[in-house]
Amino acid sequence: MLIRAQEMARYVSDGVLDAGLTGQDWIAEHELGTGRTGVIEPIVDLVYSKQSYGRIRWVLAAPEDSEIKTAKDLDGKTIATELVRVTRAYFDRLGVKVNVEFSWGATEVKPPVLADAIVEATETGSTLRANRLRIIDTILESNTQLIANKTALGDPWKRTKLGNIALLLRAAIEAQGRVGLMLNVRRVDLSGLLSLLPALQRPTISSLSDDEWVAVNTIIEERTARDLIPKLKVAGAQGIVEYPLNKIVL
Repeated sequence: MLIRAQEMARYVSDGVLDAGLTGQDWIAEHELGTGRTGVIEPIVDLVYSKQSYGRIRWVLAAPEDSEIKTAKDLDGKTIATELVRVTRAYFDRLGVKVNVEFSWGATEVKPPVLADAIVEATETGSTLRANRLRIIDTILESNTQLIANKTALGDPWKRTKLGNIALLLRAAIEAQGRVGLMLNVRRVDLSGLLSLLPALQRPTISSLSDDEWVAVNTIIEERTARDLIPKLKVAGAQGIVEYPLNKIVL
């Protein structure tokens, strides 16, 4: 079932769904709203985002040309965000009174007319810079998690199933940006060729029907392949095959 990440924590917490994918940000937002913690159990961290394989940040940002330099400069002002409860909790900890308004989207265009500052998710900060906004502070870092209801995890079959799902999801992320490489090389050239090969662990070396030759199979970063393959050819490799990877189970 395809459910928005903003709603997933609620459905899993209430037991409507046994498990789901959502971000740590929306788990925090849900728990601050209900006051219930410990109902949702994270199964695995899946560190990826739309533009990269890193965590996203929810940041407090204000117009570059404003006099707002710190969070305390926002006392009595209006903050627009989709992450309302987490934002309120942040300012409560600082003892700063602000008006936090829910934003339905395009939050970065609201200052300075519709809001004095915003709290928005960012990976690179490029959208904020394009709208002439300056990051003041990071409120929260987040990444995707596979989560489950603790009641569901009490069922041995469901726990095993969720463990298998977590294994495959993690394996898919490990495979991103990597490719497999297989080739044949004469035994006399093997040492020199292996010195060129980075590997996840160690290359797999297999004997061929011709004792003078071996097959080499390894995993490399995709971005290195175009420079590495010509070097391998010069080092004596033949029958070089680069192939995509769907999953790497570590």
